Amino acid sequence: MAGLGAGSRWVRFCGTLAVLALLVCLGAAPAGAERGWSMDLSNDLMSPYCPGRTLNDCPSPQATKLRAWIEEQERLGRSREDVEAQVERLYGDVVLSAPRAQGWGLTAYVVPLAVIVLGGVAVAVVLSQRQRRTPVPAPAELAAVDPELERIVDEELRAS
Repeated sequence: MAGLGAGSRWVRFCGTLAVLALLVCLGAAPAGAERGWSMDLSNDLMSPYCPGRTLNDCPSPQATKLRAWIEEQERLGRSREDVEAQVERLYGDVVLSAPRAQGWGLTAYVVPLAVIVLGGVAVAVVLSQRQRRTPVPAPAELAAVDPELERIVDEELRAS
């Protein structure tokens, strides 16, 4: 190993840099790890001030205040569920991005499912009736071809 020169030092230096870079990457916090649940909650709740937009996407000053309040609640140590329940009590069901599967909100889940099932049954019934009505030609009918037409087809096939 005494014969190793500057080339091996370069390889060792690059290897050391690669190991250090790997250690730094492994020790670094994943992107967004410092972000808590308040940002996720702002993305999940619909804005009571901008219909059809999430709280995070709403540009109104009231939405900005509500987002700041949610972040403050997180900083104070309150749970996401507690804050979400309080926001829902203050603004009603309009802040929910999906209706609850209970009461009247259950229809949002049951009606599409019922339509799909009934549509499938209707398609099956129509196809089974159509299959019964379509006459299947008998083998004798298939064999009964006009001799003149058969001669023309044979000539065309021989010509090509």
